Amino acid sequence: MNETMLADIPGRGVDALKQLRAMTADICDVVPLTAEDDFHVTTVTMMTRNALLVDTRATDQEYDRTPAHVARGAMDHFQITLCVEGEMRFSSGRREVTMGPGAICLIDMAQPNRTVLRGGGSRTRLMAIILQRAMLAPRLAHPDSATATLLPSNHPHTRLLASHYAALTLPPEPEAGSAEATIEAIADIVAAAAGGTADIAAGVERAERHLYLAMIKRRIADNIETDALTADELCRHFQISRATLYRLFEADGGLSHYVREQRLNLAFRQLISPSAEDTRLIDLAVGMRFSSDSTFIRAFRRKFGLTPGELRELADNWLRETGAVPTIDTVLHQLARRRTS
Repeated sequence: MNETMLADIPGRGVDALKQLRAMTADICDVVPLTAEDDFHVTTVTMMTRNALLVDTRATDQEYDRTPAHVARGAMDHFQITLCVEGEMRFSSGRREVTMGPGAICLIDMAQPNRTVLRGGGSRTRLMAIILQRAMLAPRLAHPDSATATLLPSNHPHTRLLASHYAALTLPPEPEAGSAEATIEAIADIVAAAAGGTADIAAGVERAERHLYLAMIKRRIADNIETDALTADELCRHFQISRATLYRLFEADGGLSHYVREQRLNLAFRQLISPSAEDTRLIDLAVGMRFSSDSTFIRAFRRKFGLTPGELRELADNWLRETGAVPTIDTVLHQLARRRTS
């Protein structure tokens, strides 16, 4: 995500309720379904260039968005809401849905609606991607009738989509693709479920492929120094076939090639770090799952144009001359200059 803002309603009780009502006066009426002293809401809002991701934990309560609220024009957006914990009941006109954990619902905030949260003795947790109308409406064949579209927890795409809600709150992995592209793919799949345009329906497979690939690449990044990256393990974890897995990585030169490249990138970062200066090359090679230090050195030279030992020497010289640890970009720039000189 590009930016994170904390919007935490401080404490609980009457003062917290008053503060929330003041913040949402133009959006909805807030009605606690517990004693006011027990009222509590915590929200964390994260921003990208094309969406907001809002993570909310709340005691039992109701939100009423009346025609008067809609007329004020404070929120002419769609939101794609995932229920993580508890229960959410949403109604708009004659349309009504009930969501439990794992379910996803498309909501049109330009229409009057009512939301009831019930945590069953705990707090309800919702995660919502909020999109400008100009982004989602062109994807829908009938934008004004898409609200309350439910993707239940057993829908073919909900597990895939839900995994990306959690991933969007984490530091970005460059190889996994941008948060913006992930949100575009989520919007395509939800729009298709709600009755998308012909172009959107035709592009669902592409959006699904993007989300699977981003999800698998994040798992690879999280387990790059382990043995949990075999094709069999990834297929089992993501419940996909070996053929599907291999197709996903065709553009990256294949799964094995991609994993090896990421391990070499990690080795590069470790080699320029002073904290790893005493690490033997054989230990680094074994940690990166190479069969020997000579195999590791050859692969490293092919990728970066110098040996691990030469990279260490370059980084050490930079540290002595500048007093600072070189960044990866600094080292790569120096290598590029060396090749052209």
